[in-house]
Amino acid sequence: MKGYVQVYTGNGKGKTTAAIGLAIRAAGAGLPVFFAQFVKGMKYSEIGALERYADLIAVRQYGRGCFITREADKEDVEQSRKGLADSAEALKTGNYRLVILDEACIAIHYKLFSIDDLLQAIDRRKADCEVVVTGRYAPQELLDMADLVTEMKEVKHYYAKGVQARTGIER
Repeated sequence: MKGYVQVYTGNGKGKTTAAIGLAIRAAGAGLPVFFAQFVKGMKYSEIGALERYADLIAVRQYGRGCFITREADKEDVEQSRKGLADSAEALKTGNYRLVILDEACIAIHYKLFSIDDLLQAIDRRKADCEVVVTGRYAPQELLDMADLVTEMKEVKHYYAKGVQARTGIER
């Protein structure tokens, strides 16, 4: 089966959730999954859920908390670049049929690694490896390379009314 490149981007909620849904579907079909999460490093509920499928889904986080509330520093850059190197290896080994690069677009936006490095890693993947890249601010070069692009658009969100993230729903 040929692997395609999917991008989930936009300012709306649901990009990571959609990618996790695909990871669960792939695991349900017996396909091994590599889930790399950039920028985020906290133990979100969805990470706990994915860890229940540890026999088929490898979860790796390459963030320290969520630095977008502060300036990225050298350690943030190093973690993200290690994550991209690990992901590039997962893409080319053939050990995984689905590789998810969650928040990779944000990592590029904040210059933690380059779009060229990401595209090179994707180009070198095994032919049957599906790739999903998520995050706001997807670069045009990535959109051009992708076979499928979904834009999540925020129409209305209760955050605007002061509702905080709830465990099991938003975090």
